[in-house]
Amino acid sequence: MRKRINVAVPAHGDGVSNSKSLQGDNKQGASQFPSLKKIFLLCLIFRMINSLFVQTYFNPDEHWQALEVAHRVTFGYGHLTWEWAKGIRSYLHPMIFAALYKVLSVLHLDTPLFMIKAPRLLQSILSAFGDLYMFKLSHVLYGGHVAQWALFSQLTNWFMFYCITRTLSNSLETVLTVISLYYWPCLRVYSSNDPPVSRTWALVAAAVACAIRPTSAIIWVYVGLMELYVSCNKLKFIFFEVVPIGSIVLGLTFVLDRLMYGSWVLVPLNFLKFNFLSSGGDYYGTHPWHWYFTQGFTVMIFTFLPFMVVGIIQSKHWKLSGLVLWVLGLYSVLGHKEFRFVLPVLPIALAFSGYSLAMLSQQYSSGKKIKKAPNSRTKSSWKIQAAVFFLLATNLPMAVYMSMVHQRGTEDVMNYLAKEAYRGNVKSVLFLTPCHATPYYATLHRNLPMRFLDCSPSEVKGIPDESDRFMMDPFGFISEFEKNWSQPTHIVLFDNEEKQLKDFLLSHSFEVVQFFFLNFMTCITTSYVCMCVCVYGYFSKSNLGHDCQRKRFFHAHFKVDRDLQASVVVYVLLEQ
Repeated sequence: MRKRINVAVPAHGDGVSNSKSLQGDNKQGASQFPSLKKIFLLCLIFRMINSLFVQTYFNPDEHWQALEVAHRVTFGYGHLTWEWAKGIRSYLHPMIFAALYKVLSVLHLDTPLFMIKAPRLLQSILSAFGDLYMFKLSHVLYGGHVAQWALFSQLTNWFMFYCITRTLSNSLETVLTVISLYYWPCLRVYSSNDPPVSRTWALVAAAVACAIRPTSAIIWVYVGLMELYVSCNKLKFIFFEVVPIGSIVLGLTFVLDRLMYGSWVLVPLNFLKFNFLSSGGDYYGTHPWHWYFTQGFTVMIFTFLPFMVVGIIQSKHWKLSGLVLWVLGLYSVLGHKEFRFVLPVLPIALAFSGYSLAMLSQQYSSGKKIKKAPNSRTKSSWKIQAAVFFLLATNLPMAVYMSMVHQRGTEDVMNYLAKEAYRGNVKSVLFLTPCHATPYYATLHRNLPMRFLDCSPSEVKGIPDESDRFMMDPFGFISEFEKNWSQPTHIVLFDNEEKQLKDFLLSHSFEVVQFFFLNFMTCITTSYVCMCVCVYGYFSKSNLGHDCQRKRFFHAHFKVDRDLQASVVVYVLLEQ
């Protein structure tokens, strides 16, 4: 691979000449900072613990577009949503978890505990690589000291903690994005101390990201055009690197999808038609054009926002800051918007936050240390300590609350049903909730009849789906629905709908079996006994008394996109 002339890409990529200080920082980094192995081990341990903390429900795709598909591939049963009928999803991402499930099956470890925890633990390993490469990218751009603060920002940002270990395709896309950015020559600051770079790996990671999520091409069009602009041999770059590598990766993905679908399916084309040409995503809601700037990305980066802005100004790395703006701008054109869509550029924004924190701690000015009086150093020390305290005090509570409290009921209810099904106490389940509100077969892991309310997009606009009809008139819907149902042994619903259907359920021989709230005890009511499991023992109905009050497991304190769903309730059919 050809060498670049150092002056062609100035330090920080865009014209700020402080490469000497950064090179000096890199030299110090070789002896002062932990090795990459230690950095990775730190990230791995942190992300694995992170994955165990994540016990809440965020987005249906985490389960329904990844784990549910993988479970079907491995065990032969699992629900495929309408996206798979239309061929707008690739099997590449679910196959990662299908391999995990196969290992668990062979080792006879496919128990409720492993089926629930193992996928996020696997994703935590992948996420640790993303953290490592974010550190490496910051190191080659700004030096070791900035890299440490960038890693601090990455690990303590509440949304990264909340989302990166989830089994969303966006999480893996984010990891691949950071890895690819590290290898792109056009973003690097070159010096004799820099490790060699391979544009091949950059293109491979970018191509895999596009294969998993075709919208990732938004990022690589920007980076690719920058690389093309500075490339000495543009034709070689296009025809001997981009085209061959892209063709091989996407070709292998097409072959995999051909094997799994049973026919040739061009997922990127179908994805483009549905989401861009027909605005199919708008079926699930739209937001104003400025949402990412005023709400979405602002909430994600949270209190790191002012540090990001300062870091962009101080670093003057306009290429990377331009990438963030490019992605937010193009996604703003689409009507349907979600937090996770712009997750891949969050690490870049946090790297800028790390830059400003590093400057605050070291008092750099244009790359040169300023000699300070002792009292000035004390003042600077106070500033960085206050900044760290502020960031931790705002992000850690948010991370814990969102990961362990908010919307945990729908995960808890499936974890409970999985354990009951494992014991043979569940025969069939009906979910009277908005569609895809809970995990499904991938968590239950028993081939039992289950039914949820469908919400597939209709070919005719204006016709409400099953889920909408139920939410508009729960009693009228269930009264008509029960005429043709095969009576389930368990019914799951939210407390709002329970209020309207309680009399109906009791008249059909159902009784409450479990309420899911956040608390230290679980109350189970059946037709024969009421049991409360407390931290200090078990109590039957006869000796319950006042020692163990009934408590509900919490689901949400506030509404998200519909009426408040405070708790999730399970009704069980009484034995006849």
